Amino acid sequence: MKISFSAPALPPSGTLVILCAEGGVLTPLAKTANDRTKGQISRAMKAAGYSGKRDEVLDVLAPGGDFDRVVVFGLGKLKALKPLDFEMIGGAIAGALQGLKVRQVAVAVAISDLADVKDMAPGEAAALMASGAALRIYGFDAYKTRKPEAPKRLEALTLLTDNAAIARRRFAIRDAVREGVHFARDLVNEPANVLHPVSFAARVQALSKQGLKVEVLSPAQMKKLGMNALLGVGQGSAHEARLVVMRWNGGKPGAAPLAFVGKGVTFDTGGVSIKPAAGMEDMKGDMGGAAAVSGLMLALARRKAKVNAVGVIGLVENAIDGNAQRPGDVVKSMSGQTIAVLNTDAEGRLVLADALWYAQSRFKPKVMINLATLTGAIMIALGKEHAGLFSNNDELAQRLADAGLATGEKVWRMPLAPEYDKLIDHDVADMKNIGGRYAGSITAAQFLQRFVNNVPWVHLDVAGTALDANKTAINQSWGSGWGVRLLDRLVADHYEK
Repeated sequence: MKISFSAPALPPSGTLVILCAEGGVLTPLAKTANDRTKGQISRAMKAAGYSGKRDEVLDVLAPGGDFDRVVVFGLGKLKALKPLDFEMIGGAIAGALQGLKVRQVAVAVAISDLADVKDMAPGEAAALMASGAALRIYGFDAYKTRKPEAPKRLEALTLLTDNAAIARRRFAIRDAVREGVHFARDLVNEPANVLHPVSFAARVQALSKQGLKVEVLSPAQMKKLGMNALLGVGQGSAHEARLVVMRWNGGKPGAAPLAFVGKGVTFDTGGVSIKPAAGMEDMKGDMGGAAAVSGLMLALARRKAKVNAVGVIGLVENAIDGNAQRPGDVVKSMSGQTIAVLNTDAEGRLVLADALWYAQSRFKPKVMINLATLTGAIMIALGKEHAGLFSNNDELAQRLADAGLATGEKVWRMPLAPEYDKLIDHDVADMKNIGGRYAGSITAAQFLQRFVNNVPWVHLDVAGTALDANKTAINQSWGSGWGVRLLDRLVADHYEK
């Protein structure tokens, strides 16, 4: 979809979207459109009982004034609007227009003229609405052989605003983030016969064209490093494991980077501890953490973020054959710690054990954040509204919580404590990879904490948010791309100078 910004002058014809606050209060540009239709819009609003409640839509066909149609969209109470709301409004407008099968449209923003909208920089409302629309207009239909006769997606969206040049610059930054989100969504939505560890690594390697430095470690290289925990997960698959390292050096030379680590199980059968058949097809998305890290690194590169960052993703397929890992096996991780694998379906923490150790030992990061579709237990606790957050650092945890509220990618802090940690002690090995029936997401986090040393660290359990998440105004995709916007906001707010 082509997005553009223009001065607040009504187009001569076509489809126009105008904005209305609760109580039927039209924005200044909307009033001009109403005058051009000789009051037909306001009469239609009165006849329909339209009041401008949030996301309320009124479609006025052939209203006069040479317009084909005018779509009135409700903003709700202006004093209650925050920046995130404008992004959601943009997505909701795009969704409504798709439903109406509109291809080209102008949106009369000019909202800065309204005194009730506080704390909005010039051009910000238009940029945010454009960002929301761009995030919403996403589809994954690469494998559809029968295409719809008339495309349902918007082809062109023009936002009419008082500060078009400023809005255009602000949107360019958000569009870089949108690109990272869509990249992550594509990865999660791909079927596992197409996206396996080797092909995933190849797609990330192609991001070097965007300025990222990308390294791909082979099984032989990982074996030499002692990554037996990660390699053990993938030893039953026909597809070899990979460890991919992405680096963006946009900050001060030599400054410690931020490290982002992602679980990338491209398909999870559960291994010998096999999963039930019902719903197993969703396990193509068990690499949502790695997808988010990849999308984030693309976003940082595309917007030329002034920060040093490294992304590390462990890519494996947890499959079954005669060489597959067995319950009761003991593996020695890169850290030297030994792990009794009591359940081969608790595999993601084994992948992250080596990836986290590698990231903190090689790059000496100032902070380290990992994302993983790690446990079903986190969904029992938090559903699909929040990702579970576990951390050894209060400041970092609070910064992520704030970023979550700003982006709508919300997190909820869960506990870590010695009482939970002892639940993963083992009589033969240093630890076991499961902690029993209770506190499953917590014992998984305790396991990961044993591989981070004293680095300020956060573990995000995104099992409920990365795939098949709750649909929102800016995401209707099965693969949500969750985490890209959250982490980009964290970087922008606290680590760029």
